[in-house]
Amino acid sequence: MTTTANTATQPKIVAYLKPSCGWSQGVRAVMRKYQLPFEDRDIINDPAQRAEMIERSGQMLSPCVEINGHMLPDISGEDVEAWMLKNGVVRDNNRGYEAPINQPCAHEMPGAANAAPSGIGFRR
Repeated sequence: MTTTANTATQPKIVAYLKPSCGWSQGVRAVMRKYQLPFEDRDIINDPAQRAEMIERSGQMLSPCVEINGHMLPDISGEDVEAWMLKNGVVRDNNRGYEAPINQPCAHEMPGAANAAPSGIGFRR
């Protein structure tokens, strides 16, 4: 493991995400803010990754993020950041986010009339 200005050591992070979901984009934005390398596992286009997420997290909702073996199921970018700060995985920095970190998928947004959800791993 290597040391960076933002972390004591580089954590091992596996994120089970959707390609374009707001919640998933929030997790990615937090990882970019802290310049953390992570495995971005696509649970929509790769059924094996979705099955692994369900097995490891014990539930079907996403995003799920595993940090150093600790699973954070059904979590927003905001929640991931709070957990990492509380547990000393990262230190706060003054960088901004490249995307909202606590926003639902487009079909879950208020006023998203007639949006057809995919039926796979809805967060809320």
